[in-house]
Amino acid sequence: MPNDLRFYRRSHWRSPLFQLLLGVLVCVAFPLIVETLNLPQSWHEPEARHTAVASLCALLLGFLLHRNVGQLPGTQESSGIMPSYLISFGIALTAILLMRISYSRGILILGFLLTITWFFLMYVVTQRRTNLSLGIVRGGNVDMFDDMQGVETRDLKLGEWPQDIDAVAADFRQDHSDAWQARLADFVLAGIPVYHSKELCESLTGRTELEHLSENDFGALGPQSSLLFTKSLIDRTVALPALLFLLPLLVVAGLAIRFDSRGPALFRQPRVGYRGKAFTVYKFRTMVTEKPATQSADIGRFMTRENDQRITKLGALLRRSRIDELPQIINILRGEMSWIGPRPEAAALSEWYQESIPFYRYRYVVRPGITGWAQVNQGHVTSVSDVTTKLQFDFYYIRNFSLWLDLLIVAKTIKTMLTGFGHR
Repeated sequence: MPNDLRFYRRSHWRSPLFQLLLGVLVCVAFPLIVETLNLPQSWHEPEARHTAVASLCALLLGFLLHRNVGQLPGTQESSGIMPSYLISFGIALTAILLMRISYSRGILILGFLLTITWFFLMYVVTQRRTNLSLGIVRGGNVDMFDDMQGVETRDLKLGEWPQDIDAVAADFRQDHSDAWQARLADFVLAGIPVYHSKELCESLTGRTELEHLSENDFGALGPQSSLLFTKSLIDRTVALPALLFLLPLLVVAGLAIRFDSRGPALFRQPRVGYRGKAFTVYKFRTMVTEKPATQSADIGRFMTRENDQRITKLGALLRRSRIDELPQIINILRGEMSWIGPRPEAAALSEWYQESIPFYRYRYVVRPGITGWAQVNQGHVTSVSDVTTKLQFDFYYIRNFSLWLDLLIVAKTIKTMLTGFGHR
């Protein structure tokens, strides 16, 4: 749940500043002391000081990244711990190597490990078992909180002042009485957050309802063009060295596919992408070769079912590890895809979904991605009802388009690759 919903009931352990100060002592000062005690030689002292300063900077930068990711609606703060500090300590190490500064590898590694351990421990101690105690002002659309996981609801009454609640939810579109409007103002003055039920539901679930198109914080339906351009530039910049680095793996995977079953190593399929334009997606083939389906009657052949018999043994491994997605780096270099975004659908499936789901075409406002918010939260889907939920995740991503959300998706994607969540 968003961090600001926990501020109403705060102890010293819940204070971010308190956690940061103790983190500096545990993760920076302690490794420095251990190193200097074990290696008292004078020529090690500059290395120890340089590394301690670098670790401190990495800790502060990682803490900033972690806080921004953890405050994203629909996320848990623990999700951003590993990627945030990997990035910050990676930047610190890169700066040290580029500037040829002498440093202690032991202090840097110990500081990184202690940092990860410390903030995971703080999450477990302070937030993991915390449920949101939510006061509900009945009237309008507020029923969605009654069965929501991690939320304890309490109906509020005008004649009683609530005790021990974290926040209040009310439907601002409902015509509440003057007395209730005054009471909502009293809650705000007392320091209790008051949220519009629709916005709070979106924050807690990470999904945007499809009742109407939702504008972002800038009042626009789509992301800013400058953000889209910058993201595309970063995608291509990262894609080229990634392709060169992964080339040996791609060659081995391609050869293994050719030996495993009859057919080409690469799978090509028309997909619908950015601004509704068709393009050819590249993936490693994971199924037995079939005659292409072109008729609407063959729509089921475009869907991957649970325990699909068409998937080869090697293909199942490639799908679970997500290695089958790697050839799409070519699509990124061509500007057709991004690393992160809504998954591109087959052209035939896209036409079918558009007939059943309102606003489906809205997902084409950003470039499709190899991984995305829906994939890491829901996994693979096929039915129209599941696709509707998937589209809610896609709308949420488009509305909250940002670096921080992409960073969180990277973290969840790594977890997905390790656990195999959602593969078929």
